[in-house]
Amino acid sequence: MRKGHEQRGLRTLVVIAFLLPASPSVLAQDASHPEATVNATQAASARVAPEAKAPHPTPNPNATPEQIGDSLMVHQRYQAAIEQYKKAPRDSAEVWNKMGVAYQLLLNLDDAGRCYTQALKLDPKNPVVLNNLGTVYVSQKQFSKAEKTYRKALKLNPKSALVHKNLGTALLAERKYKQGWQEYQNALADDPDIFKSTNTVRVENPASIQERGAMNYYMAKGCVRAGQTDRAIEYLRMAINEGFTTPKKIAADQEFVALRGLPAFEQMIAAQQAQ
Repeated sequence: MRKGHEQRGLRTLVVIAFLLPASPSVLAQDASHPEATVNATQAASARVAPEAKAPHPTPNPNATPEQIGDSLMVHQRYQAAIEQYKKAPRDSAEVWNKMGVAYQLLLNLDDAGRCYTQALKLDPKNPVVLNNLGTVYVSQKQFSKAEKTYRKALKLNPKSALVHKNLGTALLAERKYKQGWQEYQNALADDPDIFKSTNTVRVENPASIQERGAMNYYMAKGCVRAGQTDRAIEYLRMAINEGFTTPKKIAADQEFVALRGLPAFEQMIAAQQAQ
């Protein structure tokens, strides 16, 4: 697994990145990206009339159902992609995983989970599928299940920055703040650009305001370590607004020393203190 996962747009959502392994596509794709990831804007568009969001692709008469499904995914036609994947061989864990991603983009978590589970029956040691199933559990607020699933994925791929980050998010949702922050640090150690990636899938936040505040606070710490000061300040602003922290606590936290003196940071602190 590689990069292609993290927050974009700084909205109060739990950002759960999941991967879609590539197979030969009907359309030409950048060969430098072995995983066919899905952009965040595509995930948002899936909520409303996904079939009308992009023109129909020109089919390759020699394409397999899986290849046609891959092309439809690129064009954000998720339901049509599912119908093609259903025509593909039923003994392919990769196809079941792709179908799960398509269902998840349509916010159909039950069928997404069913597809990931079937994929794991065929390929029990697939860390990509385990990660994706973990994202379903987080969205369903089954944080303990998510934690166990991510840990299984990490046993198979201990250097996956994506899974470390997703595990961190699940731990924060369980209010295991110290452990969650440690997993974010593990993610940064494996991929210093983990917080800079933009190919993401967003799942509606299942957390309470307090849990979102914690996630935003620790995301800010991660962004500071990644050198993304502007993004860190935005996360801190949300953490304050959600009641998780205060300007005084932020000022006393040594993790945020790098932000001191920055005009945007000082203005945020001053504005919050004046309220």
